[in-house]
Order: sequence, then structure tokens, then C-alpha cells
Amino acid sequence: MNKVVVNKKPKWLRVKLPTGNKFRDLRKLVDKHRLHTICESGNCPNMGECWGVGTATFMILGNICTRSCGFCAVATGKPKGIDWSEPERVARSVKLMNVKHCVITSVDRDDLEDGGVQIWVETINAVRRLTPDTTLETLIPDFKGDSKLIKQIAVVHPEVVSHNIETVRRLTKEVRIQAKYERSLMVLENLKEAGVKRTKSGLMLGLGETNEEVLKTMEDLRNVHVDILTLGQYLQPTKKHISVNRFVSPEEFSDFKLKGLKMGFKYVESGPLVRSSYHAEKHLF
Repeated sequence: MNKVVVNKKPKWLRVKLPTGNKFRDLRKLVDKHRLHTICESGNCPNMGECWGVGTATFMILGNICTRSCGFCAVATGKPKGIDWSEPERVARSVKLMNVKHCVITSVDRDDLEDGGVQIWVETINAVRRLTPDTTLETLIPDFKGDSKLIKQIAVVHPEVVSHNIETVRRLTKEVRIQAKYERSLMVLENLKEAGVKRTKSGLMLGLGETNEEVLKTMEDLRNVHVDILTLGQYLQPTKKHISVNRFVSPEEFSDFKLKGLKMGFKYVESGPLVRSSYHAEKHLF
């Protein structure tokens, strides 16, 4: 990867502080009950907008990942044991926050024989039980490509199942390290074969990829019938992480969106501040 030091963030990456009564009320609720959302802990630039329409993202299976991706700020190491009370706690949080569309994600748990899929299934079922009108998106790991584990997610019928390919084929080994480009495509293909109606994936731009490589990755995703695509600007979490190669202009993001729709994606979110769950509630079509 070509190491390039870029200048300070351009004006289109300046984030407005979240405001509004709905956001303030939810923030008080989160603080009072010590609820955990990725929106808050990840300082997501879209938190105010998403919370304002009743969408929130929760991370399960702890906060220590068994993988060490070069772009991700989540701690890497030996995770703690399984917290079997977690599914109920997440479901209670969803109910307490009156979340209309719930996005659930997790760290990778390669230390577990089932990759943590049992907690995934129990969490989905708990949310269904406590808030049956809440719709669900699950942003899943690759489960080492185990189709039996992937099918267990499919059979509990989240409205959307997402797995991010993150970057182009050439950069995968450095950016994602333990992950594999072809394996991610296989995960997404397996989800469709298992009957998932809406599948979703996303890429970070600005890591050193070419526009041609982005378009090829988009074509690869369409070839495994991915329905929803997100494209956003990579931002370096700390100096220890992969450097930003360049800042992609809003015009380029708009062009990718148009080309993605022409390829057949049913929904494309493409912009500098777009993240995996941005406008997630709109992807139910």
C-alpha cells in the first residue's frame, strides 16, 4: 500500500454536533441507565440524525476482538467469557430507548467454537420478544466462512443481514489481515442461498484503492446478489492505524452511487460521512 500523508480534513468532513429534543432525551436515557451503543462509543458523526428517527446500533459479545484489522479502533486480545445475560440486556435497552430499527453488530470471536452465533440468535430472539414491532439489521462477522453458522443467522429472519467487505481485493490482506476477500463474498452468497431477503455490504474509501478497483468490488458484490451498498470515507482512528491515503470528494461519492444503482443495487448510501448503519431504517424497502 502506498503510504501517503494527507493534509487536514477537508470542509466536507466537518461534523455538526447532534442536536434536537429527541437526541437530548435519548442521551439522558443512555447515560442514566448506562446503556451501550456503538453510535456513542464510536463517536459516529450521524448519531444525532439516526437517534432522531429511532435507529441505534448495539455491539454484542464484548468489546475485545480476536482480530487486528488495520482500520478498526476496537481493542484486540483475548476476550472475556460469554455473558449469557447480554441478549436480555440488549433487548431491554432497545425497549427502553424505544428503538424502531435496531442494528446489531459484534466483535469477531474466533476463540469460540460457534463464533458466538448462539448469542447472536438469542439476542435477535430477545429483541423480537420484547419489542416485536422493532425491525432488525444484523451486521455479522464472517464466522470463518462456516455456512452452518451463517445459516443460523438467516433462519431467525432479520429484516437485513449485512457483512462488510470493507476494501478492494488488493488491499484486503493489509487492511483486514485475518479476513479474506473471497470468503466475504461467500458469506454474502450463503446468506442469499439461505433465504435472506435483503443483504448488505460496505466499503471504506481513501485507503489507496483506485476507482476501477472500487467498481470491480461493487460488481463482485452484485454478482452475489447484494441488495444494499454503503460507501464512506475512511478516517484514521489513531496514529497506530492505517493512514488515510486520500480524501474522496463528495462528487466522486455521488458518481459511485449512480453507477451502483445502474449495476442493480436497490439502495446505495454513498458519501464522506456514510457509515454502515447510516439511514439503515430506509433499507427495508
